[in-house]
Amino acid sequence: MAELEFKKPTDSDVHLSVVMHPEDTNAAGNIFGGKILALMDQAAYACACKHARSSTVTASINTVNFRTPIYVGDLVTIKARVNYVGKTSMMVGIRVEAENLITGEVRHSNSSYFTMVAKGEDGKTKPVPGLILESSNQVRRFVRSYKRKMEQQESMKNFQAESFHLSKDHLDWCKQQNVLVDDKLYEQAES
Repeated sequence: MAELEFKKPTDSDVHLSVVMHPEDTNAAGNIFGGKILALMDQAAYACACKHARSSTVTASINTVNFRTPIYVGDLVTIKARVNYVGKTSMMVGIRVEAENLITGEVRHSNSSYFTMVAKGEDGKTKPVPGLILESSNQVRRFVRSYKRKMEQQESMKNFQAESFHLSKDHLDWCKQQNVLVDDKLYEQAES
């Protein structure tokens, strides 16, 4: 990387548009969520590679909630932009829209955030250019992405540190849910 290189978020924007076909449907007749996730990953990859000018890998994907179904014949447009950069990682904001090409109706299907890590030719992580923030919206996205990153790291740390010991309370709680609990598990449970 050059001395101190910086890029605008818009320098790496990616817009990926694809018409959905019958082979992309799930059993309900809507577009398979996995197809959309794969397209989102492709857009995040292209965006991150443009920013880093190197190969990148997906390190994590923030929550993906599908707001509206996508149908056969819809034009799906995925917009990707680098919202945050660390030393070797980038958080790419993804917005998915579905357009009915006959009526012109555009629906916001979902949004998510992909953390991408730059890799050098040796396979090791590689520094990425910084960001030039020119609007309050870009600052908002940068700050919120940083908070998301910190929350992910804290959650991962807590999950790894947490050990699980089967207790009678766990089993009692499970019985209140939509599950059947084998009573033999009570013999293994701690008080």
